[in-house]
Amino acid sequence: MPQTEELVLDDITVRLTHSEKVLFPEDGITKGDLARYYAQVVPAMLPHVRGRPLTMHRFPRGIDHEGFYHKEAPGYFPEWIERIEILLRNGEIQRQVVCEHGADLVYLANQNCVTPHVWLSRRDQLNFPDRLILDLDPPDSSPRHLTKTARETRRILESLEMPSYPLSTGSRGIHIIVPIDRTADFDRVRAFAVEIAGLVAENDPEHVTTEQRIENRGERLFVDTNRNAYGQTGVAPYSVRALPGAPVAVPLEWEELGGQTFNARNHTIHTVFQRLDQKGDLLEGMDRHAVSLSDAEDKLAGIKGSMG
Repeated sequence: MPQTEELVLDDITVRLTHSEKVLFPEDGITKGDLARYYAQVVPAMLPHVRGRPLTMHRFPRGIDHEGFYHKEAPGYFPEWIERIEILLRNGEIQRQVVCEHGADLVYLANQNCVTPHVWLSRRDQLNFPDRLILDLDPPDSSPRHLTKTARETRRILESLEMPSYPLSTGSRGIHIIVPIDRTADFDRVRAFAVEIAGLVAENDPEHVTTEQRIENRGERLFVDTNRNAYGQTGVAPYSVRALPGAPVAVPLEWEELGGQTFNARNHTIHTVFQRLDQKGDLLEGMDRHAVSLSDAEDKLAGIKGSMG
């Protein structure tokens, strides 16, 4: 018999349908389990997704079948889920979900959205991001060069007086997040990110690359800057990934990247709450440390000038 249950968050009732449906076959994790996880993680997760257009990674038949990315908000979504009209580069208008309530995350889970991905900007200034992300994407799940590259990225950013926050993606890699003050548009932010990525790769060309073509990377780690563009997204902190064990994207302490034992899938829906109890949300208050891209550009020009 199909099971139905209700979850209430902030006076919004979300009706879960077919909550018994298994989405993670190897682990027996159901759609109801997924929805309850998102309901529980709301206090930590919501500040990092609120006000941002959202792309849903949906798996209607479970993660052992191919999922799909869904950007446009379906017409049947309830009225309390907010939408924003986005002008696409091709001139078309697309309505996307903007997460404003914890209930939104639960409702999306009921729509088989395993992983929410969010813009690096907020709805009030869509073309002016408040995040810069350097995505360290290794060729496999080995931490061999990943943690070293993360630390080198931090060193370069520190030389520009830019704070950085590592996020385990829950898949293979690490996002290095830099909070910025929304005075530069995406084109400037991406151009700056490309320069930083180039410096990281130059310092270890044998193991690190900015090569866009997969076939040209070999076994090198890819420093990806493509998320720093209008309409692109990054995995939301505390999102579940569509992988066995239901790993979760979690903020890290830099001390956790000091060795060769790092595993991006270490934390799961079963363990993340113990981590939150012990460490809290390591991204809390990050926006208070947002920096000016103009200042960083000037510092970078000075450093490159002294090198030249």
